[in-house]
Amino acid sequence: MKKIIFIFLIGVLFSCKDALVEEPKSIAAESFYNTESEIETAIAAGYDKIRPDMYSVSLLECNADYQTGRGSWALISDYQGFNSTNISRSEGRWSESYLAIRNANIVIMKAPDGTELTDAEKTSAVAEAKFIRAFAYFDLVRNYAGVPIRTEDNYDAYDVARASEEDVWALIISDLKEAESGLPDDAPVPGRASKWAAKTVLADVYFYQGMNSEAAAKSEEVIASNKYSLVPVETVDDYTTNLFSPDLASSSEEIFYKKFSHEHGSAYAMMCNHPGTGLCGGGGWYGIYSDFGSNNFMKSWTDTGDLRKQLWYNWDIGVGSTSYLTLKVIDPDSPGTMCANDLPLYRYADVLLLNAEAECRATGTVSATDMERLNMVHRRAFGYDALTVSPVDYKIADYDKDSFCELVVLERGKEQQCEGKRWYDLKRLGFDKLKEIVFASRGIVVAEKHLLYPIPVTEIENNDSIDATDQNPGY
Repeated sequence: MKKIIFIFLIGVLFSCKDALVEEPKSIAAESFYNTESEIETAIAAGYDKIRPDMYSVSLLECNADYQTGRGSWALISDYQGFNSTNISRSEGRWSESYLAIRNANIVIMKAPDGTELTDAEKTSAVAEAKFIRAFAYFDLVRNYAGVPIRTEDNYDAYDVARASEEDVWALIISDLKEAESGLPDDAPVPGRASKWAAKTVLADVYFYQGMNSEAAAKSEEVIASNKYSLVPVETVDDYTTNLFSPDLASSSEEIFYKKFSHEHGSAYAMMCNHPGTGLCGGGGWYGIYSDFGSNNFMKSWTDTGDLRKQLWYNWDIGVGSTSYLTLKVIDPDSPGTMCANDLPLYRYADVLLLNAEAECRATGTVSATDMERLNMVHRRAFGYDALTVSPVDYKIADYDKDSFCELVVLERGKEQQCEGKRWYDLKRLGFDKLKEIVFASRGIVVAEKHLLYPIPVTEIENNDSIDATDQNPGY
């Protein structure tokens, strides 16, 4: 019922989506982008394209050291670069991201001239469009490094050279700063950005670049707002019902999620399930799984009381008796392959853990606040009250800066499983540390070429400012 209510609330927002998503140029500039409803329809087109699809999340999860791809996805889990099948899958992120950027650029360009918009509505529209643009470039720069920068000044230009990573990061930060100052305190509906979502993404942008003082300060603003809290859980069923249910409209933990329904769904749940389980109405492709027999990340996770590990259940998918699937992404009532599970891009647990690690790295010491924020997430994982001292608490006397940061990285790896975040976490630690962690978990030496996706061939062939020498190493 909650999901039905949510879909009703955003029905108007997405009612004209199909007309905008593929052919935004088909709308006459002089008759569109003038009213609030027209602007919101245009913004919806941008959100639609930063909605991660099944392929993009699955590619990231196949890179997670606790997970393994099956079939054609297994080559991603070998960490040796992409074959032609997975190159084709990765190209979707490029094209979808640039469609989001293009749609956002048009709003940024047109909204200030909207004849029926107030100044406040113009400011908010531009801020939201810049959030969308920044989010898309954040995705691109982490997966491709430097990419062509297209803004409202050259939004329809195709021949644009690859910019430096530094220039892409600078645009992302500039856009997010404008977004946080211009967005409303509360999003109009779940799935759209608020100023707190912009602050959270900005904190993550700083965090990824190792700008730990800035990341700590920005995430502290989100925590200090007191707008969010961890959802209480006592059982595995509480996790599946109160945090990740396809029927859940929102929660106290949600900062910025990609919202799905059976009408506008995601096939990601299909990748995580086997048809024999009945946990996905469309059946299941079981393209990603965890092998508890050979995966050292999972074998060393010996805390049997940790509800997050209990979300994994044993199911023989034909690769051995130690294969496990997850209850985190299930939709038994899905009428087909399009499932209603929202994707948690940013939730409060992420902010608490980000803040704890960034603050410790910035100061060089473990503070009581750092430890408490880690413990809040850890307590909840065992069914305890997040705000009350518990028997599973970590003790500050047992950790220095380095061991504490390693502990937080491990906690993030347990908390964020199946959310497409672990690979980015490993990459931000540096190539040497990434290789060390993956080898410890999987016994595989990561090839450096595997860190980046190849620039799509279509971009090289059609963009006269890019040629084969601009391709990422190894492709």
